[in-house]
Amino acid sequence: MAWGTRDLRDQRVEFVIRHSRGESISSLCREFEITRPTGYVWIGRFQRQGLAGMTELSRRPSVCPHQTRSVLEQRVVELRRQRPDWGARKLAVLLQREGVTLPVVTVHRILLRHGLVLAADSHAPATQRFQRERPNELWQMDFKGHKGSAREASIGPLSVLDDHSRYLVALQQTASTRYEPVREHLEEVFRNCGVPEAMLMDHGVPWFNAQAPSGWTRLQVWLMRQGIRCCFSGVRHPQTQGKVERFHGALQRARRRPGGQRWLSQDWLDSFRQEYNHLRPHQALDMRTPASLWQPSPRVYQPNPPAWDYGQGAELRKVNAQGDISIGDRIWVLSRALASETVQLHRIDQRILIYFCHTLVRQIDLAAQRSTAVDRWAPIHELNL
Repeated sequence: MAWGTRDLRDQRVEFVIRHSRGESISSLCREFEITRPTGYVWIGRFQRQGLAGMTELSRRPSVCPHQTRSVLEQRVVELRRQRPDWGARKLAVLLQREGVTLPVVTVHRILLRHGLVLAADSHAPATQRFQRERPNELWQMDFKGHKGSAREASIGPLSVLDDHSRYLVALQQTASTRYEPVREHLEEVFRNCGVPEAMLMDHGVPWFNAQAPSGWTRLQVWLMRQGIRCCFSGVRHPQTQGKVERFHGALQRARRRPGGQRWLSQDWLDSFRQEYNHLRPHQALDMRTPASLWQPSPRVYQPNPPAWDYGQGAELRKVNAQGDISIGDRIWVLSRALASETVQLHRIDQRILIYFCHTLVRQIDLAAQRSTAVDRWAPIHELNL
């Protein structure tokens, strides 16, 4: 099992859980393809910090001897706030008039450090290209248009794209981001194309609830009951979903063609999907078509999936109608989206890790009497997309 094929935190947690059950450190390290010192590092981090110790630490140095002096840095910030429509090049000219010479790249880095660069100002080129090794390992899903808008007519089509082949498994005009119509369209996709191993989405409706502490929705739970891992892009990092974003760029350009004003009609979308999959060569695929690299998933959609098999001897809890579970003499909050579902408890010393299907949901620290929701998004280099 290579560390790069799944989320790093999940692998480390699995490593610690299995070691706590008595599996030898040597056999585990061989299976996970790591050294024994690395294995002991993750065991020690979990003992000291719990789930927080399983995340990837920043490799950025804590001290940079070449960082710009604070007074000069503050002057750059002041000038930017006076002229928020000016970029680093223009601000560097203003500084030069004041007798201060700073490279444009230094000015830009100062603006980045202070969060003063808007998404529209920055278009950093990708330095690496990630893609799954096989079709249907990961599908990227998003709406083209105003996600979550009250103006239903302005919502663009639902796009679902295979990460490996760029094959467009769905391009469907839903006219809504509500749970019911989106689920109906996905059911049709799953019947025709099979079920993927994982799906990558952003923090929009209906797959993410920004009003809930953990973000869980009924659509997430429905997907997970099919055995699909739900992944989420980094906050304010649309490049995590780069393939579906690039497809939306191609869709936008195609609207300039004669008849492009009909782009929200399903017959136009069906015609464009056929062209995109079967006729249009793709540069990232060495000019091959997505259809030449894609095949349906062998995983069959189950309209009424059986109860999730957590394995023999697993400690289970039923989530009540309010989204809570009982452990000992205390009630712990999970999520209303998980109401009436069954979750699994992994106990490691004074900590309890709670799983729904194969997704880590929450960590409970009995010693501190504290419950922590688990983020299910990560920087792009950790998602290995």
